[in-house]
Amino acid sequence: MNEFNENLTEALEFTAAFTPEAFPTLCQHLDPRWIDEALLTTGVATMRRRRLPAERAVWLVLGMAVLRDWSITAVADQLELALPARDGTRTVAPSALIQARARLGADPMEVLFTRAGEEWGHASADRQRWRGLALYGVDGTTLRVADSVANRAHFGSQEAGGDRGVSGYPLLRAVVLMAVRSHLLVSAAFGPYTVDERTYARTLWRSVPDASVVLVDRNYLQADVLVPLMTSGRDRHWLTRAKSTTAYRSIQRLGTGDELVELAVSSEARRKDPALPTHFDVRAIRYQRKGFRPQVLLTSLLDAKRFPADEIRALYHERWELELGFGEIKTDMLERLETLRSKSPGAVAQELWGILLVYNLVRLEMERIAG
Repeated sequence: MNEFNENLTEALEFTAAFTPEAFPTLCQHLDPRWIDEALLTTGVATMRRRRLPAERAVWLVLGMAVLRDWSITAVADQLELALPARDGTRTVAPSALIQARARLGADPMEVLFTRAGEEWGHASADRQRWRGLALYGVDGTTLRVADSVANRAHFGSQEAGGDRGVSGYPLLRAVVLMAVRSHLLVSAAFGPYTVDERTYARTLWRSVPDASVVLVDRNYLQADVLVPLMTSGRDRHWLTRAKSTTAYRSIQRLGTGDELVELAVSSEARRKDPALPTHFDVRAIRYQRKGFRPQVLLTSLLDAKRFPADEIRALYHERWELELGFGEIKTDMLERLETLRSKSPGAVAQELWGILLVYNLVRLEMERIAG
């Protein structure tokens, strides 16, 4: 096991051992005021005394993310979440825990994750800039969800092809905006598997700050995806790899294997979005790794003096950090137990927001452990 995995395992084991009242590892990173704000903003704050008030239901969801193979009752008991009954006991019935989760809903967890993710992720990206730009990446993945009628109807399944039917589990599609050099998640969007990931990605552009560059997969090379990213902010850029079918017109040679080119916007794209231009300029940078075929990088980083081609070639390979981040979530954190336990779409959303938030907390704890 490498040093990273050892640190991640240590962080997970360390954080799982404490109750919320004595939970320094997580609480030191998660401002309790953010929980209160999330509950108030979404109108979920507990107005009358309950044994499991809303703020403790939040910790229940976070506990479920850490103790993946524990029952919800065992999680609540381990973390002593329920307020004491008249006889002093803290045990609550499973039905009461289910009701507490239902009262909480998914919205407060989304607000809490987004509040924390933007705070931590942007600060991290700001500390580790490249050529004055904060560095981010966007990519998608899938997760299995519990095979219930409600989940299958909402999320859909992958077609197996031919007469083989569909996948054994309903599938959820998720897209994240990550601060690449720290792996901290800034924002996320997810939902039915049948929705194209680029549709989810477009909703994340509002979280991208000015003076930044976003690394994306070549399947994102579409005007309706990338033009809004460039034009809805100041000094916002993207970097991707060209497809074998990508066509462009050369405008100006900038250096060896480096030129300014023009990409045309299809009439179909402009029909769907009349605000799109007829074409837009990008930079095409050729490179070849030993033993591999030549490739072309396309980017909105047009200034060859400010952004040297050799540095852009090296920068693109940091996109692999997104795959490492997904591996940390699926393999190291969820231990490949990546079927979300919740049996309704709303509960699935609540659970996943909790998992993504705990992942960020663990990343912060790893940084603390590493010193």
